[in-house]
Amino acid sequence: MLKFVSRCNTYNSGIKRLFDLAIAVPSMILLTPIFVLIGFFVRIRIGSPVLFRQVRPGLHGRPFTIYKFRTMTDERDEDGNLLPDGERLTRLGRFLRKTSMDELPEFFNVIKGDMSIVGPRPLLMEYLDRYSPEQARRHDVKPGITGWAQVNGRNAISWEDKFKLDVWYVDNWSAWLDVKIVAMTVLKVLKRDGISQKGEATIKEFMGHAKTQRR
Repeated sequence: MLKFVSRCNTYNSGIKRLFDLAIAVPSMILLTPIFVLIGFFVRIRIGSPVLFRQVRPGLHGRPFTIYKFRTMTDERDEDGNLLPDGERLTRLGRFLRKTSMDELPEFFNVIKGDMSIVGPRPLLMEYLDRYSPEQARRHDVKPGITGWAQVNGRNAISWEDKFKLDVWYVDNWSAWLDVKIVAMTVLKVLKRDGISQKGEATIKEFMGHAKTQRR
């Protein structure tokens, strides 16, 4: 029985990997002119480097470097601390986020195998110790460019709801579900839904399961 389950998991992983490459490789090729154009404007309007790099937790919490187009400046206060996100987010950055074009370099992460097209979004390394055991199950699959939580509220929903949707995806994954999520993502991007929480540039920091429950 265990061998059968292992073979099924390997088979499903193979299908998901083929799905990822079938989308990521052509997208990287076809979108090259867009990459160059966005890179040019980011360099002129925001500065260098053009790409934002940050270590994020991947499958089973293993760290990897995620790539995005920069949307914020590095402006700091008189004490050398970075200004709040809302003050550093530029007009170009807002546009890139609203259209999700800041996420395009993540296709490279997919090709490398660090990410999938569909999966729970990779958050911050410091969140790993803040999850409840159930919430931590979101790392039982590779993180994705889009996911079930992204097409069901994205940043406009609470952390608890977001993590419930992530875990639901882990438990209910299928190739058909990934196709459905990609199709829903296209519609969401066109509508520009759920870009940020109300009153926030993006979304408030996740402070931990226990702390959130006491609010």
